[in-house]
Amino acid sequence: MALVPYAGGGGALAALRSPAATFRFAGRPLRIRQGWAQLGVAAVVWDAAVVLSTFLEAGGVDLQDRDVVELGAGTGLLGIVAALLGEGRGCALRRACAWLCVRLTRVPTGARVTITDRAAALELLEANVQENLPPEVRARATVRELTWGKDLGAFPAGAFDLVLGSDIVYLEETFADLLRTLEHLCAEHTLVLLSCRLRYERDRRFLRMLRERFSVQEVHYDARTDVHIYQARKAGRKDEI
Repeated sequence: MALVPYAGGGGALAALRSPAATFRFAGRPLRIRQGWAQLGVAAVVWDAAVVLSTFLEAGGVDLQDRDVVELGAGTGLLGIVAALLGEGRGCALRRACAWLCVRLTRVPTGARVTITDRAAALELLEANVQENLPPEVRARATVRELTWGKDLGAFPAGAFDLVLGSDIVYLEETFADLLRTLEHLCAEHTLVLLSCRLRYERDRRFLRMLRERFSVQEVHYDARTDVHIYQARKAGRKDEI
């Protein structure tokens, strides 16, 4: 679960405690349920999720026909946006082919997105997925329990093309399990995108730990929110996005 502290107050705090937050991504209005009272800061939309969602929408990554997993999803905004953006051209092309009655041997398909968190967050996640994804996209979005470092065998090793995480680097006691989870989920071709604020020295320590096993570089910085986006691949791969 994406656990982050809150150091602000006033209107910003009221927004976080609101039962829902509204956004517009992929040409669609989104209403994301929040659960501060039930789950605390893990169940609200933080800037890092919005910044990484915006980065994806700007075309930072090709999501067509990709297997995507979000870690520590919280409200699920990021995974929902990835599913919507991954539909894109493939959906339009499939509709055009059906209208023209043309049979093609290979038509691009949308992204297959797995949205994960600990068991306590799954009810909120599932509700947001059901309420914000149209049926044709929802069919390729799955909500699953994943506690980092545990029961990793339930997820095929190296099966994902893209791993997403927003504001999941915070609790130092989770760093080793998070790294173990990333190593399990990633193949050499897998791209990891992590968005975060560097609030404390321990956050930078995680990046140093990550660099021991992955090739890491910063690909975007949002000055307004002080959010960084890092890409990582298993050591030996230095491909650009």
